[in-house]
Amino acid sequence: QVQLAESGGGLVQPGGSLRLSCAASGRIFSINAMGWYRQVPGKERELVAIGTRIGTSGSSYYSDYADSVKGRFTISGDNAKNTVYLQMNSLKVEDTAVYYCNVQGPGGHYWGQGIQVTVSS
Repeated sequence: QVQLAESGGGLVQPGGSLRLSCAASGRIFSINAMGWYRQVPGKERELVAIGTRIGTSGSSYYSDYADSVKGRFTISGDNAKNTVYLQMNSLKVEDTAVYYCNVQGPGGHYWGQGIQVTVSS
């Protein structure tokens, strides 16, 4: 079965940037929709960014974002590379969380195991 693995997290200072990657171990063939979520201890997992592919092929997507990250985060996907990305700029302490990737393809939807992002001075 397809498995997702996030990478690119870690520690960054406020105002800095990180790019998260979400790579599939098996070929999804077509990323129809994608999303990034985040969760902090004791809180419900929240949607950060979503993307829905334009047309039936290619790597162009409609995207939308939570108000808290709008203008700072960008979601993208690459079908050929079986990879989803989240570019995070102007990071704030409040962005500290475990980030999860979700991808929907012809065979279903899949979740990554999560990766820690810590924003601290």
